[in-house]
Amino acid sequence: MKADQTLDCIGLYCPMPIVKTAQKIKDLKTGDVLEILSDDIGIKLDMPAWCDSTGHEYLGTEEAGTEIKVYVKKTHE
Repeated sequence: MKADQTLDCIGLYCPMPIVKTAQKIKDLKTGDVLEILSDDIGIKLDMPAWCDSTGHEYLGTEEAGTEIKVYVKKTHE
């Protein structure tokens, strides 16, 4: 999936990937896609829940070995 920006959260564990995503998404334009790189399996449940609570769009997850890529589309300011 093509992303406008990437946020590296490798080595960070709950709740830091969500905290970093919340900070980073403020820098994006509405409609931009943020790719979050993580090795914390909790992100697979945490990110969709965060998107539900904030109104941003969860686009999916890709996994390759221990690396997890999560995609979020900014839907509002």
